[in-house]
Amino acid sequence: MIDSVNYEERKPIWIALSELYLDTELQAHDFRYIARVIMESPYTFDEVKQINTYEVFPVLQYNLLSVAGVWSGFQEEWLVKEIKEALKRQSKIKKIGISIRWRMGKWMQKTYWQKLEEIYTELTATPDSLA
Repeated sequence: MIDSVNYEERKPIWIALSELYLDTELQAHDFRYIARVIMESPYTFDEVKQINTYEVFPVLQYNLLSVAGVWSGFQEEWLVKEIKEALKRQSKIKKIGISIRWRMGKWMQKTYWQKLEEIYTELTATPDSLA
């Protein structure tokens, strides 16, 4: 898996998606920021969902379950290092495990992804509203 990942293209996506794992309630401006990052990336919305599931979720999922989770933002250097290391260890078997854990835990982000897709769709329909 590691050979097929362009880290420089992925890094802004990883950082933006990490907002979904903070122990805070996201606001409209947070969703607009994430949507803009997705729009500026070479990835489709569905590809970003896969990046979230198999690259970001395995590293940050436990913050959603923590009583005193990170709320102020993940340190960028740490985040990128952890995701790269997780990708190096990822195998087909581990991807199956991730997929199972995602199905069990995706409820924690369901409304966030619905709101994000709504804003993403709105911004792509009216690119002038990006300012």
